[in-house]
Amino acid sequence: MKKLLAMLMALVMVLSFAACGETPEEPSDPEAPVEPGETEATGSVYWLNFKPESDEVLKELAAKYTAETGVEVKIETAASGTYNETLTAEMDKSEAPTIFVVGNQAAVDTWGDYCLDLTGTAIEAELNTDAYKLYDADGKLCSIGYCYECYGIIVNNALLNEAGHDVSEITNFETLKAVVEDITARSEELGFGAFTSNAMDSSSSWRYTGHMINLEYYYEYVDDNAAWANGTAAAPTLTGAYMDNFKNLYDLAVVNSIVDRKELANGGFDAQAEFAEGKAVFYVQGSWEAGGLEGKGMDLSTLSMIPYYCGVEGEEKAGLNCGTENYWAINGDASEEDIQATIDFMVWLVTDPEASEAAVGTFGVMPYKSAAVSTNPFLAQANAYLGDGCYNMAWITNFQPNVDAYRATAVNALNAYNADPTDANWATVVTAFIDGWAVQYQAVNG
Repeated sequence: MKKLLAMLMALVMVLSFAACGETPEEPSDPEAPVEPGETEATGSVYWLNFKPESDEVLKELAAKYTAETGVEVKIETAASGTYNETLTAEMDKSEAPTIFVVGNQAAVDTWGDYCLDLTGTAIEAELNTDAYKLYDADGKLCSIGYCYECYGIIVNNALLNEAGHDVSEITNFETLKAVVEDITARSEELGFGAFTSNAMDSSSSWRYTGHMINLEYYYEYVDDNAAWANGTAAAPTLTGAYMDNFKNLYDLAVVNSIVDRKELANGGFDAQAEFAEGKAVFYVQGSWEAGGLEGKGMDLSTLSMIPYYCGVEGEEKAGLNCGTENYWAINGDASEEDIQATIDFMVWLVTDPEASEAAVGTFGVMPYKSAAVSTNPFLAQANAYLGDGCYNMAWITNFQPNVDAYRATAVNALNAYNADPTDANWATVVTAFIDGWAVQYQAVNG
């Protein structure tokens, strides 16, 4: 109802302008885009980037835009796993980011007051879907998705075939386990192992505390959609009904890894390089890895991605985990000139053929009308699963409360479990994920 009222009010304002013969002044109106090079450059852009793997491409695009328009575009990239801390520090500065990431409802609660209402802006008008929009409690459009992704388990089909198996054999946890354990048993003979390293340092632990754990959340969400306000708010508590399923898949990955689980806490491993060099068949990762793997000489046509098979009934119809935590927000406290410059830059990024091709090349896909078509094979496979009637595993992980503190506790528990995989230590993992959710939810929501 709030969104409908906002739309009606916006329509009344437009009609009022028309009746009075008035138009907003440009370029101060952030809803009116200015073509690059059309006016003298005023204002600047500062994008605090969330995706380290896109840093180089974005800096090249920034330089290209500056060369074409004279508008300064600064790209700073937070180190992996440190975005919230970096954003907090940068927003306290006099020259704060004009573009930043507000990637889930918890982030809206934290940063919503800083966000420009994107309703009716030129960049919002370029979206081709309403699926990736985040609003605050008052109906303000705080952030919009700039890419969506998928994750699961990447498979080197060539190595799998060399081991005498085919990806078509893997349809559930039972068949995945059989293939993985056979490869591990013959790894010396084959010259490669089953899984790449599953490091638990900050550069890698998010693959498990932010991604793989999604299987637990997702199936709880399916069981009791109302507890999640039909996907619009976090459930205040979890039941832990699917933690045994998480354990199934996590144990399979760390027990059958080319790196001993007791060493995972130390980090320092390069799973991408291990996979590209043919040291392992399976790699727990996402669609964003396509460019990096191709850059290391891999033929993407020889790779596939399979779902998080974990022993849930009916998982033969599971698809990949598809969604996003990559949402653009614009700093509403920035000057009018910087806001206008920022919107102009964003519109250019998703409409200019060369710019959008480069952006899509690093992001995988962008949900905008004029953006280049994605060639990412993992996203194509995600769509193929859906086309075969499989269900999408939505990113319920986006609802994690007080995310950094929550995940840090889970990492500590998983490290203790890897060092000594007893039932008692697994119980600590369950406590971290399940009881910890309630604790952090209460800390955030009171």
